[in-house]
Amino acid sequence: MSSPRLRPAGAGIASPRSAGTKSTSFLSPEAGVTPSRPADLEATLRAARASGRKLLVPYVTGGLRDDWVALLIAVADGGADAVEVGLPFSDPMMDGPTIQEASYRSLERGTTPASVLSELRGLDVGVPLVVMTYANLVLRAGTKRFASELVGAGFSGAIVPDLPLEESEEWERDAATQGLQTVLLAAPVTPDERLSRICERSHGFVYGVNLMGVTGERQSLAASSAVLAKRLKATTDKPVVMGFGISGPEQAVAAAEYADGVVVASALMRAAMAGAPPEEVGERVAAIRAALDRGQP
Repeated sequence: MSSPRLRPAGAGIASPRSAGTKSTSFLSPEAGVTPSRPADLEATLRAARASGRKLLVPYVTGGLRDDWVALLIAVADGGADAVEVGLPFSDPMMDGPTIQEASYRSLERGTTPASVLSELRGLDVGVPLVVMTYANLVLRAGTKRFASELVGAGFSGAIVPDLPLEESEEWERDAATQGLQTVLLAAPVTPDERLSRICERSHGFVYGVNLMGVTGERQSLAASSAVLAKRLKATTDKPVVMGFGISGPEQAVAAAEYADGVVVASALMRAAMAGAPPEEVGERVAAIRAALDRGQP
């Protein structure tokens, strides 16, 4: 198992807690501590794209297992350009059965937003971290406090899929003030005018949803993926990353053909819930990385 890697001490960063420590408060009692600044998500992804590299963003459910931080490190080491970390939530409306089950197992372990952020505070996995969460958690904590806590735990970006464009301005503003980039999603049926606004306001990358439906593995990539990727690339110069229904190398290569990269989630969490050790989950990421680098599965 990889040993935890800490960001350099200093710059006011809070001392990391040992893995498995739980906080009973909604967010960490260390709110207000000035952290060292996490990596710039969009700048990192733009640089990787400029080098000719297709972007790979794997997902890990926070608190899924006792060794979930080791899982996070393993997928980062497998060739990720950023890693998405899901805060477990009782009603994950965008997620399919696999991620729902991962969230349920994490919550059954007693995981809270505070415990996830506590275990990440001070950790350096070598690539930017992007939180995936839901509006209830953001609004319960308050947008300013939540954004500050995320940055303090080392996050560079945030995805809040159930916060509509018309209601997200306060969050986007408060997140940006903290240096946290808000990643917005675009669906296959998004009209052109709305697509343009999403691309303008999204930061870090634009998340293209391959299909209408929830997350989860599919046997084949939806035809709507290529259509949406082309529309997004014609609308913005920001990194375009496609997700939903990408199960392995073949679908990752297909989804990345017209986009800048892919998100892979359910396939990895299915393996993790089946008991695969961190190294095996990391090898799955490495296989997708190798396929994207070759341009073929």
